[in-house]
Amino acid sequence: MSRAFTIAVDVVAIAVMAYGVYFRRHRRRDMLFAYVALNAGVLGVTTALDAATVGAGLGLGLFGVLSIIRLRSTELSQAEVAYYFVALAVGLLGGLTLEPTWLSPVLIAVIVGIVFVADHPSLLGGYRQQIVTLDRACTDEVALSSELGSLLGAEIHRVIVERVDLVKDTTTVDVRYRLVPERAQDDAARVHERIGVR
Repeated sequence: MSRAFTIAVDVVAIAVMAYGVYFRRHRRRDMLFAYVALNAGVLGVTTALDAATVGAGLGLGLFGVLSIIRLRSTELSQAEVAYYFVALAVGLLGGLTLEPTWLSPVLIAVIVGIVFVADHPSLLGGYRQQIVTLDRACTDEVALSSELGSLLGAEIHRVIVERVDLVKDTTTVDVRYRLVPERAQDDAARVHERIGVR
């Protein structure tokens, strides 16, 4: 089985898993990009390690560095961690001597191309995820979806109730949604009309 065929299988598999399965179920664009970028980096590194005369310790060390970055960097988003990993993978690919000599540049170009496409703003750019705290206690997810849709001017895809505080009368939810520009403009016009802004 040729290396090109196995790489093609990997690309199809990550596309199906990340876009076809994960995103349709969970609607988190940042995680979707992180999975694709992580896969691209691992693919490039393992292809390089397979073709180079280096020990497995180098590859394991690289993944150890990634773990340290993730565990110690609570302020980084999933996408930023993916960029870190791709930067590490590209650095490793650039530092290895591979045969044939064109393999490293091609792998680097492929990884960067995948990152460019997977994190492009026009690719699912209207999708968002955020934690919202409402000033009332509510456990009805249908009512929450409707209220959040009106509040955010968005099409709600998923609402996960994280905390309901009956003492403070608040509800904290993790909401995944898609911005609807026309609806957001209509809501803004209504607010401006109500407060007398022209």
